[in-house]
Amino acid sequence: MEELELTYLPKYLPDGVSASPAKEMLDIYIPSTAAHSTLRIRKCGAKLEITKKQPIADGDASRQLETTIPLTEDEYSDLAQLPGKRVQKTRFYYQENGVNYEVDVFRNELAGLVLVDVEFDSLEKKSAFIPPPWILVDVTQEKFIAGGMVCGKKYSDLENKLQDLNYKRIEI
Repeated sequence: MEELELTYLPKYLPDGVSASPAKEMLDIYIPSTAAHSTLRIRKCGAKLEITKKQPIADGDASRQLETTIPLTEDEYSDLAQLPGKRVQKTRFYYQENGVNYEVDVFRNELAGLVLVDVEFDSLEKKSAFIPPPWILVDVTQEKFIAGGMVCGKKYSDLENKLQDLNYKRIEI
């Protein structure tokens, strides 16, 4: 299935984000030896799945071919034992002016990092989207911030590149 998505770093988070519905997530990226893993095992609440994402066209991370397979508890349990790079986050499902935002607040070693995703059902809607004032910068094409790249890292590993984008740590 094609996924159309833009990813942003926020300047700050609107007041309503922390009161929005949320789920705790654990992502395990495999293989652990890859610089940018594209295969992800995810636990999101009670939902268990394995997903592979691949760009449809080189150089455009906003259009991905996403293949997801639901997992049983036993399948997840076995796969979760594989060596992989892990990342934990809380995903807030925030809505503003009819737009759905997925606000990922990273935990543990990546505390302070927040990413905001907006998914679209057409190229026209993606092209016409104007980010709200609380958004700092579009990082969709920034490889260093992709899920398969941040997993297994610390905030300090990303800090210089984040500072180059004028991002300041956000803790909630």
